[in-house]
Amino acid sequence: MAIEENIPIISSNLASILELSKGQLLASLETLGQPKYRAEQLWRAIYREGRTSFEDMTNLSKDLRGVLSQNYSIGNAITVLSKQSADASTDKILFKLPDGELIETVLMRYEADGHRRGRKTVCVSTQAGCALGCTFCATGQQGFRRNLTTGEITEQVLTMERLARSEDEKEIEAGTRSRGELQGVTNVVFMGMGEPLANYENMMESIRILNDPKGIGIGARHITVSTVGLIPGIEKLATEDVQINLAVSLHAPDNETRSETMPVNKRYPIEQLIEACQYFVKKTNRRIFIEYVLLKGQNDTPLHASKLGRVLKDLLCHVNLIPVNPTGEGPYRRTEYREAQRFQSDLKKFNVPSTVRMEKGIDIDAGCGQLRDRALALEN
Repeated sequence: MAIEENIPIISSNLASILELSKGQLLASLETLGQPKYRAEQLWRAIYREGRTSFEDMTNLSKDLRGVLSQNYSIGNAITVLSKQSADASTDKILFKLPDGELIETVLMRYEADGHRRGRKTVCVSTQAGCALGCTFCATGQQGFRRNLTTGEITEQVLTMERLARSEDEKEIEAGTRSRGELQGVTNVVFMGMGEPLANYENMMESIRILNDPKGIGIGARHITVSTVGLIPGIEKLATEDVQINLAVSLHAPDNETRSETMPVNKRYPIEQLIEACQYFVKKTNRRIFIEYVLLKGQNDTPLHASKLGRVLKDLLCHVNLIPVNPTGEGPYRRTEYREAQRFQSDLKKFNVPSTVRMEKGIDIDAGCGQLRDRALALEN
């Protein structure tokens, strides 16, 4: 059965050291008269070793540990709710930030198959709320409150990294995993609450931190940014020197259908969006992932599949077909798996590759914003 618990964690009013880039960390320690290598030691302790207390960093002097403890915390988010799905494949945490905002983070576990090794993927939020108002998304119905800081984004991954590594350690102790198979988090997807490209600079800085080989060291090709289709952001992302993946939430094959569920389409219609995707592919030589949430009777008919095939047939892409994770109060119903397979077959006629992906964590409100909605409902 699903596990749900309140986890008391002491909050801090100190500035989070996770807000500092490596250069800023170096400059901060230099003002304290510390040599440059101390910054590398501190960086490794936080991002590689997962230390949560300066006092545990025994390779630093006692005096330095004291100064750091007086001036900084290692993150400021409080875990207020943690849930695990019945099949233990998904964990979701609801965090409270110092200003009271609630955000969600999900850890998804995937077993090894014939093509890929087992992996643990973290889905992170980039905003508290969202301004874009997609009608099938719980977060989209909450409205926008603010962007998350770089530290608030990276802290989500660090928390899940500690959870993932502790699971690996237990398997090593049990003899079911070798020491060389200690993985922790393998992938990060920016697909949680908010629109990542609307918080571009903080998103990119967090990606650089997560990608740093002296820190968590998550490879760029294991990091995916998802967008509803903010064209300026897509074009800017195409010029970055970090070769991350791009996922575009399309969810409809024509402007009329898309505008009904995604107001952003009125500003960036499908024709312009596909042009931006072509530009991204040309600049990066990387395929794009097209996210297509299947809404029963809304966008999942054979006609919709044919239209989608014609729209995407000349784009280097892979389509993820995702039966909707119902929000509870929304009007949309979930497309049956066999109907999703039929939709996939129709796409194949246009040589558009696709995968039917069943949502994880439905029993624990793992869809974006659902756990926050539930927590607020309990308070009212």
